[in-house]
Amino acid sequence: MRSSSGLAESLGPSEKGFRLLPDSWVVKVGGQSIIDRGKAALVPVVDELTRNFLADKKVIIGTGAGTRARHIYSLAIEFGLPTGVLSALGAGVASQNARMVGWLLSKYGIPVLNPGELSSKLAFDLEERRAVVFPGMPPYAFWERYPNVGLIPPHRTDTGCYLVAETFGAAGMLYVKDEDGLYTDDPKKNPDAEFIPKASPKEVIGMKLPDLVVEQPVLEFMALGKHVRKIQIVNGLKPGNITRALRGEQVGTVIEA
Repeated sequence: MRSSSGLAESLGPSEKGFRLLPDSWVVKVGGQSIIDRGKAALVPVVDELTRNFLADKKVIIGTGAGTRARHIYSLAIEFGLPTGVLSALGAGVASQNARMVGWLLSKYGIPVLNPGELSSKLAFDLEERRAVVFPGMPPYAFWERYPNVGLIPPHRTDTGCYLVAETFGAAGMLYVKDEDGLYTDDPKKNPDAEFIPKASPKEVIGMKLPDLVVEQPVLEFMALGKHVRKIQIVNGLKPGNITRALRGEQVGTVIEA
């Protein structure tokens, strides 16, 4: 028998689960696509996110690792280190980027949280400050499973940010990249690549694209997700795209399960 209390009513059917942060967005700022480009790319993205959380949004900002992680992966593989060690090294680079983004937001008192602090501090800091920053790498570290091919950790910052959105039942998951979204090929190399405005995870996996704008495990987790069944990829180099997406407009590519 269901209780008549407000909390019990909000829970809904047990198989649906309970959204912990239903009014918050997780926004992943790309490492190689945005942060590695330096001031010219990152500062406008941070400024646009700031305008949104100072207005009416709660934003959980995850950071990618970028080129430095790829460099350290290469060195670690050359030394014969296992995937779990690569995962820990990649997490260190994502943490460096989180600190940099946090410093850019320091005048607003925006905290940078480590993965272990999300369960204890995330809700409080969001209520107090309207935004937080965290490194996007999932905390698998030495327990990261081996990929089917090679040694590169299969679960990296795209995946970590999605898992935060799904676990806390966020309003949505937004990936800020340097491309308009998903294409049939890498648009930087192939000008004839066709833009894909909308698709399902199953459709995207079935396309077997040579270059995916998000990590494939994100698409696999979406099939199991209960809360975040849709993600959106936008070009953060185009002013206003982030704001439009946070308002619910279809900007870039939407992938929906």
